[in-house]
Amino acid sequence: MAEDSQFQLVTFQLGEELYGVDIMMVKEIVRVQEIRPIPNAPDYVEGIFNLRSEIIPIINLHKRFHLKKPVELEEDEYSGGFVILEIDGNKIGVIIDRIARVVTVEPDEIQPPPQMISGIGAEYINGVIRQEGGYLIVLDVKRLFSLKELQNLSNL
Repeated sequence: MAEDSQFQLVTFQLGEELYGVDIMMVKEIVRVQEIRPIPNAPDYVEGIFNLRSEIIPIINLHKRFHLKKPVELEEDEYSGGFVILEIDGNKIGVIIDRIARVVTVEPDEIQPPPQMISGIGAEYINGVIRQEGGYLIVLDVKRLFSLKELQNLSNL
């Protein structure tokens, strides 16, 4: 088994599900910051925030994909925050409910998504990884936002 075929995913909870994104797309993870709303922005855009003099749009995937917030979310050091993604040169913050951990996976562990996956549409999913007590949904962050949306977000 080739060592270099492994890759790492940053995992986080969104609603009731556990999601993962390729660590190479993640610039950083930050605690909840004050977000400034933007008039006339799409409803899933919470606003913008200033990260070391860089203005970053913040996206609420709960609104984008009509996900429910988790019912019982204990406030702890890992709850809430933003994952800052870089997609085609654009930085975007995604609100998460809880950061999980970084996991190393083999490409053959990823299976096609089941037909009945809750929440996010299958077109945004690379696949799923079966785990104890459920599965980890691997998001395709490049497909979460169209090129046009990315341009619009960077113009906010």
